[in-house]
Parts: sequence; structure tokens; C-alpha cells
Amino acid sequence: MRRFLAKRFAQAILQLLLVGTIVFFLVRLIPGDPARAVLGDAATDEQIAATRAAMHLEEPFLSQFAGFWTRLLQGDLGTSLISGRPVMQDLPSRIGNSLELVLIALAISLVAGIALGRIAATRADKPADHALVAGSIFGISLPVFVIGTLLLLVFAFVVPILPPRRFASPFEDPLTHLQILILPVATLTAASCAVVTRMTRAAMLETLNADHVRTARAKGLIEKHVINRHALRTALLSVVSVTTVELTTLIGSTVLVETIFGWPGMSSLLMNAVGQRDYPVIQAVVLAAATIVILVNLVGDLVVRALDPRAEDN
Repeated sequence: MRRFLAKRFAQAILQLLLVGTIVFFLVRLIPGDPARAVLGDAATDEQIAATRAAMHLEEPFLSQFAGFWTRLLQGDLGTSLISGRPVMQDLPSRIGNSLELVLIALAISLVAGIALGRIAATRADKPADHALVAGSIFGISLPVFVIGTLLLLVFAFVVPILPPRRFASPFEDPLTHLQILILPVATLTAASCAVVTRMTRAAMLETLNADHVRTARAKGLIEKHVINRHALRTALLSVVSVTTVELTTLIGSTVLVETIFGWPGMSSLLMNAVGQRDYPVIQAVVLAAATIVILVNLVGDLVVRALDPRAEDN
């Protein structure tokens, strides 16, 4: 296990170095003068020159690259060119808001998806199975922005039981926060739950015909125990594997969800920063998202190894 962790942490560091390097180059390929984008067309040449100096744009390209990594390794994510505040002042709360959506949606998707997938597998080719399969296909087929727009239209305007509200912190106004949380979480959960349902059903159908399950039945074990202790446990290996992928998909989907519902997460922060050429914010958000994705995959691998000790170090 130690060798496995050391190997994965080394891979994670290399991945972050690669992501940071790619982001550094990509943000500088955005068309237009970032200093003028920040200050506007009415800015004087002196103001633009001062802003370019603050952004280190007058330095040689390699010096900019070296300075970027030097500051980053010192824990300095820079200062927003728009707000003038350190990036670390706004980023943690934005990450927390996004993770709140993603983790709640994932938890609901796992609980509901595994339960529905189990029902579908144990009732294969019956009406319940057909209904669940059709529902999961429908959920997977609809894009996130369509689901979000429909939910917003229905529950905020047609039947206004969840009207649009300004964002409220859960510590300041828990009830309002819960009300504005429902629709974005439901949007993210819809497609994710459908994927987990399909994966659980497919994995369990395969496992129910495995030798160890037939042996358990031959020993006279109660069918409920056979399904839960033998079939479902083995099927969870596939579910965990798809969960890590689904979590990264949910993180990507927050870009649209936060835009539709006005949720102040890191995706909306990134979109605003791209439009305003705010280099420090862009770099910080992308690196934070990459770190989360890498950690998710590492945790997923550890869970798979815990469920299946036969997993090899690869």
C-alpha cells in the first residue's frame, strides 16, 4: 500500500505540473491585450503600461514562466486584476459552494442509483426493469442545461414554489439556502443518478450469473443475503470506478448549472475571469479543479483496493 500511495502521489505531482504549465501558456494565447481588457478602452497608455508591469507582461516569456512557478510553490496564487483582492480571499468560498452542489448531488445519485439498479437487476425483463431502464436512458440523453432550464421554468415561474432568490450563506439563512439549493442539485442529480442506475444494473446482472453467487445459492443462503453480500458487493467495484468519472463530470457540469441558477461557485468565477483576462484567477481556479479531480481519482483507487484486495499495484 505504501508503494502504491507513493507512486500515485508522484503521478499526481507530475499531473499538476503539467496542468499548471498548460494553463500558463493557454491563458496567454487568449486574443487581445489583457491590460486593456482589464482597464477598458478609456485607459491611458501610462495606465496600461503600469498594469502590464503588474502582470509581469513586460518580462521575457521564460522569466514570466519561472516567476509563475516560484510564486505558486510559495503558496502565492496572486492578486485578482479586477477586484484587487488576493485570489485566496475569494477562491476557498467559491470552491466550497461548488463542492456543496457536487457532493450532495453525488451522494443522492449513489444512494438512489444503487437502489434503483439493484431493483432493476433483480427484476430483469419485468415491468419495473423496463421502466427504470427507460427512465435512465431519458436522464442520460437530456443535456444538463436542458434539465436545468426546464426545472427553473416549471418550479420558478409556472408553479412558483421555488422562486429565484439571492444567494444566502447556510450559516446566515439556512432556510433560504436550502430553497436555492434544491433546483441546482436536482439538475446535477438527474443525469448522474441515471448513469449509476445503469452501471449498477449491468454489473449486478453479470454478477448474479457468476460462480460464487450460484455457489452461495446452492448452500441455501437467503436470497436477500446472496444479493446484498455477494452480488451487490462485487458489483460495487464497477460502481466505484464509474463514480470517480461521474464526479469529474459533475464538476464540469457545474459550469452550466451555476450560470443557469446564478450560483456563486468556482465555475462562474472562472467564466468571469476568462472574459476579463484575469490571469491569476484563471490559473488558480483551473489548478484547484485539477487538484480536486486528481484527489478524487486517488480516493477512488483506494476504495477499489479496499473492496477488492486482489487489485494489483498498477
